[in-house]
Amino acid sequence: MPRGFVVTGTDTDVGKTMTTAALALWLRHAGLDLAPMKPTQTGASRDAGGLWHAPDLDYTLGMLGLDPDPAERVLMQPFCFEPACSPHLAAAPGETPPSVAAIAAAAAALAARHAAIVVEGAGGLMVPLNGSEMMIDLFAALALPVVLVGRAGLGSINHVLLSLEALTARRIPVLGVVLNETRPQDPADAFIRADNPRTITRFSGVPCLGALPFIPEPTPARLLSAAQALPGLAAAFAPLLQGVAP
Repeated sequence: MPRGFVVTGTDTDVGKTMTTAALALWLRHAGLDLAPMKPTQTGASRDAGGLWHAPDLDYTLGMLGLDPDPAERVLMQPFCFEPACSPHLAAAPGETPPSVAAIAAAAAALAARHAAIVVEGAGGLMVPLNGSEMMIDLFAALALPVVLVGRAGLGSINHVLLSLEALTARRIPVLGVVLNETRPQDPADAFIRADNPRTITRFSGVPCLGALPFIPEPTPARLLSAAQALPGLAAAFAPLLQGVAP
C-alpha cells in the first residue's frame, strides 16, 4: 500500500487545494520526498501538445516548484475532464469514467517513485466518481489517513462533524482537521473561529491541527509560513516523517 495521506473537504471551495499545497510544502521542507496527486479533475484543459492540465494539481506543483515528466503527470492526474461538474457527470459518451481500481493503481505506481503521496479529493466525501462509487470509497480503498478541511467560520462544526461520522463509519483513520479562512474574516466572528476547534475536538475526539489564515496573494514562502504556524502538524505527521533526515 502507498504511504502518505488524503486531503478531503466538507464541501467544494473550502480550500482543499491550498491546504494540500501548504501541507506538502511543510513536509517537503522537513525532508520528505512527497508527490501530489489529484485523481479526478473536472474543469481541466489541454495544452497545445494535447497534455491535460489539472488546475488544482498545477497549483500545488507550482507552489512546490515541481515539473513532472508527462508519464508521471498522468499518474498524478489519471482522470481529467473539461466540464466543471461532479466526476460522475464529466465523462463524455465513450470516455472512461473514474474508478476506484484505476485510481488506486495510479496511486500505487506514483508511490513507487516517491517516499509518500498526498491525494487531493474532489468536493466532499459523498461526491460520486461514477454510477456506483463515491469519493469515500476511494479513500477506503487507498487505506491512507485523512486530513479533513473545513471552513473556519460559522457552520463548520456541523459540516465537519457529519464528515467525521462518515469517515468513522467506513473505518477510515483521520489525522486531524484543518480549518481554512477562505475569505477575509469579520473580527466580530473571532469568538466563533476560536471556539470551533475546541468544539469539534470535544464532540469528535479528532484533533484540530490548526487554522490556515486567508492569504490574498499566496506564495510558497507565505504558504510554508502558514503551515509552520499550525500547531498540530508535528504530532500528526510524526509517523510519516519517521526516519527522514532533517
